[in-house]
Amino acid sequence: MKISAIIGLLLIFQSLRGQTSIVVLGTIQDAGSPQIGCTNDCCKNLFNQPDHSRQVVSLGLYDSKQKMSYLFEATPDISKQLRLLKTYSKSPTDLPNGIFLTHAHIGHYTGLMFLGKEALNAKDLPVYAMPKMKSFLEQNGPWSQLVNQENIQIQSLFENQAIRLGDSISVTPLLVPHRDEYSETVGYIITGPNKKLLFIPDIDKWEKWKQDINTLISEVDYALIDATFFDAAEINNRPIREIPHPFVIESMNRFASLPLKEKQKIHFIHFNHTNPLLNKKSAARLQVLKAGFKIAQQGNVFKL
Repeated sequence: MKISAIIGLLLIFQSLRGQTSIVVLGTIQDAGSPQIGCTNDCCKNLFNQPDHSRQVVSLGLYDSKQKMSYLFEATPDISKQLRLLKTYSKSPTDLPNGIFLTHAHIGHYTGLMFLGKEALNAKDLPVYAMPKMKSFLEQNGPWSQLVNQENIQIQSLFENQAIRLGDSISVTPLLVPHRDEYSETVGYIITGPNKKLLFIPDIDKWEKWKQDINTLISEVDYALIDATFFDAAEINNRPIREIPHPFVIESMNRFASLPLKEKQKIHFIHFNHTNPLLNKKSAARLQVLKAGFKIAQQGNVFKL
């Protein structure tokens, strides 16, 4: 590559880092890829040859001018994800200004354990959570230890009530239907100085939600939405009622009538280890891209 081309790429990267933006820090379903106990083709080679881009679903919000950053989801991969976020935010520390949680399933909050005395021993790190999620953390160990020892300071969220993060950034939680064994589940609208991003990593079928997802997509600039399973073939050994995510093919049918400009807002995310969209040579991936949709990847940056 010519020197001029390299300089051009560096300038582009610097311009991305200089914006208020969202960076994708992970795209995989809670249990990761490869997944524990899996001996199928989707995982077997990854145990010996790991793909380091396959980290559990998480986003980073950053404003490098203010050296400010926020993490969405505390995953088992939090250590690597916070270090990556630091490179974008230019913060002097790995610690973000706060962490937003969506719900109490293992890939979305268990990274909090690394904030305790056995690891980072954080001090009063703000953790934003809905009421049931807040109570779950406060009343159950080992999470309650993080609260009692002041490693974290839980900030209350409420449905449809925006949290302001400085003068030009806000975060609004949206309740979504999901398997709420220990907490409610939310998605987020993240609003920056110029654009909005919708983040819904987990939801049951779209039909169960009181909001119309098509309308919501029309009101934002980017939509990162649940793509856990491509179709029913992936879960032939478990009843779908136990894990009722919208199949990607169902979402594509729902959004088929949208103009191309609207389709291109949609970035599928939160892939189960079985999902063929993880295979860059798969027919399923080509089908999604040909239809005008996008597939989230670690390192994607969305300017706000």
